[in-house]
Amino acid sequence: MAKVLVTGAAGFLGSHLCDRFIKEGHEVIGMDNLITGNIRNLEHLFPLEQFTFYYQDVSNYVHVSGDLDYILHFASPASPIDYLKIPIQTLKVSSLGTHNLLGLAKAKSAKILVASTSEVYGDPLVHPQTEEYWGNVNPIGPRGVYDEAKRFQEAITMAYHTFHNVDIAIVRIFNTYGPRMRLNDGRVLPAFIGQALRGEDLTVFGDGSQTRSFCYVDDLVEGIYRLLKSDYHLPMNIGNPDEITIADFAQEIIKLTGTNQKVVYKELPKDDPLQRQPNIDKAREILGWEPKVSRSEGLKITYDYFKSLDSDELYRKEHNDFTKYIIK
Repeated sequence: MAKVLVTGAAGFLGSHLCDRFIKEGHEVIGMDNLITGNIRNLEHLFPLEQFTFYYQDVSNYVHVSGDLDYILHFASPASPIDYLKIPIQTLKVSSLGTHNLLGLAKAKSAKILVASTSEVYGDPLVHPQTEEYWGNVNPIGPRGVYDEAKRFQEAITMAYHTFHNVDIAIVRIFNTYGPRMRLNDGRVLPAFIGQALRGEDLTVFGDGSQTRSFCYVDDLVEGIYRLLKSDYHLPMNIGNPDEITIADFAQEIIKLTGTNQKVVYKELPKDDPLQRQPNIDKAREILGWEPKVSRSEGLKITYDYFKSLDSDELYRKEHNDFTKYIIK
């Protein structure tokens, strides 16, 4: 049984990773400062002996007693609404936080996997995006606090591998969706479903011709798990190459939800990428991985989850009082 630290554990992806490692029989430490995470994503794990939760900001310090086998660094705001609201914290968690965790990995002789993003490619001039593409990023634009934070994160992670021989993996995550996403966090899929559930018109920015490629969370977690267990150290794209325009996607959501909302168009935000599609040749060849869940299947599961939310969650009133849980 391995001992695994997952930062950003109360977030959408972090909580699913905790589930996977618990399922595999490992001991899991979940760590989060709850600045964007929701403790309710983890409440089903608190009764388990093999799960421990630390309320901690990795940008300040990180301490874990005893041995540690793996670190998965997923602590970072990931939605435009969040990183535009808290830009300094976004920069710090991918720089200072990553530095702290790399130091922990070095001290514990643990392997560390860091969560990077397709946003390192910026508004790409190469399509689809391969890992060798260096990107087209505006470092001082509104999205620069996230894009450049992740680019620095990759650089310092590779430096620790090169100069300190730390065992690393770097995953570049493309648009992912599924249960436990936050509605209205600025990302297109939960925004559309949230608007449909509240009877609002669906908002498309720009003319809707920009594209995205959506990967269901179970597929993504499987790819991350395989990457962690591999001996590959360069960045790797994990995502679904099934590309769709935002305008067509809005119509899919209207059909899925059975609503009769209109689509309204607003000005495209500055530096918003016009195309996003992963080239996953490396994941196929090295990991034997490719997505299995179709968009229609994944969207139905996700929509059913959103329909089950209470009014607090539907209108983004989050409660992160974890004192009712046993913190071991």
